[in-house]
Amino acid sequence: MDLLHGVLLVAAGIAGGIIAAIVGGAAVITFPALLAAGLPPVMATAANTAALMPGLFLAAIYDRSQLPPFDRSFIAVALASIVGALIGAMLLLLTPERVFSALVPVLLGFATVLFAYAGRISTWLAARAATRGNVRRFTHSPAVVLPISIYGGYFGAGLGVLMLGVLSVGSGGNYRSANVTKNLVTGLNSATATVIFAAQGVLSWPATLLMMAGTLVGGLIGARVAQVMPNHAARKLVVGVGALLTFGFAWRYWF
Repeated sequence: MDLLHGVLLVAAGIAGGIIAAIVGGAAVITFPALLAAGLPPVMATAANTAALMPGLFLAAIYDRSQLPPFDRSFIAVALASIVGALIGAMLLLLTPERVFSALVPVLLGFATVLFAYAGRISTWLAARAATRGNVRRFTHSPAVVLPISIYGGYFGAGLGVLMLGVLSVGSGGNYRSANVTKNLVTGLNSATATVIFAAQGVLSWPATLLMMAGTLVGGLIGARVAQVMPNHAARKLVVGVGALLTFGFAWRYWF
């Protein structure tokens, strides 16, 4: 890896860390940067998952007073996230490179749509839970978290949006509590997938560590930027970039 690609990865990591701190959606920036640095799609996915992981745990530790009790309900969610990550990571490793390359535009487009409709997704989940008459049980059901976690282990972009939508239902509208819980649960998901990727030798450590350093710096900057930059403006930026990149990769891998 040359100096230019190293700088690109650090810069993308900083940008991704800032975006993650403000609104989420860092993978829309970081994943394409890893591809641009020359990593194959599967290795880029593994590196992206590992690079974003420390920031999730730091965010959870920083606001740990808002975490829910580590009772049976929470442990069930955590275990579902870990099991889902194992399944998703193994599925990724079993997917042929050519097949996964063709899926990249679809996955990136799916993540972009998630960012665009995050608010509506949360509203729909809340309404669905209310019709079942037991919001908390629905929210903390492993059956809900497991498929989301499988997606997280497989690709990961947009995982935070889905997890936040599910967890916010049981938080009684407390965004801060739902968000810090989301950071911890998705951090466990990413850590589990990272262990699998490292054990199977598909993790590019130079690229991962460069981007990881950038995301940590970006997270610190983003904490400050989040205080002055409107959430909706950041979301529009992520969606716009995601849409452009989706079309770009569709042209690259499909035509």
